Amino acid sequence: MEQLPVFLNLRGRTVVLVGEGEAADAKARLIARAGGRIVSAWEKGATLAFVALDEDAAARAAAADLRARGLLVNVVDRPDLCDFTTPAIVDRAPVTIAIGTGGASAGLAKAVRQRIEALLPATLGDLASALYAARAAMKARWPAAADRRRAIDAALAKGGALDPLADAAADRVEEWLAASAPPSPSRLETISLTSADPDELTLRAARLLGEADHIFHTPAIPAAILGRARADAVRHVADEPPADTPAGLSLWLDIERGG
Repeated sequence: MEQLPVFLNLRGRTVVLVGEGEAADAKARLIARAGGRIVSAWEKGATLAFVALDEDAAARAAAADLRARGLLVNVVDRPDLCDFTTPAIVDRAPVTIAIGTGGASAGLAKAVRQRIEALLPATLGDLASALYAARAAMKARWPAAADRRRAIDAALAKGGALDPLADAAADRVEEWLAASAPPSPSRLETISLTSADPDELTLRAARLLGEADHIFHTPAIPAAILGRARADAVRHVADEPPADTPAGLSLWLDIERGG
């Protein structure tokens, strides 16, 4: 990962936009959609800036001045001058999907966005809102946070009760809460790797790494493989699988000799 993806809350915040023309207009629309307040020069309280100037020297000077004032700066079409880049966006508010290439190719990001747009139903945001509204009910149904997460993961899985790609999933949240069985208390799955290359993970291995609560692994497992696991999954270095597993999904990772 070459950049840290973040979602900024700009509502009511001041954003500097330097420049005129189509590129500046596009950034202005983006800032306005996020609720930001646009100014054309630095003001106290601003923390973010966009520079949309055609002339290279002017763009560099403007970026340097704003950066010296402590702002994070995006310079349109000049990724080498950017503290951050703006992604291609799939908007299913409150669900937002951002596709970035680190400034390498806006066209590629756009093409990927268009593919994702075609996959996701317009009602995806309704499902997110329904789940938010049901937070209290979910906490009552599953008091333990880990149990809640596992129940939600199962419901949102492909073919699950709340499959995000299914029609009218938002309308089934109450029914799911009433009917859902308690999640399994513990489960251990084994993944025997044949390669140290994370791009050669099987679909099953990649899915389990994304779901597991605990990762038990030998010291030989590369960091690149462990990097495909959930960031909040607990890692345990061990020489053999655990005799007793904690609640939730645990994985035992080993790499075959010669892998």
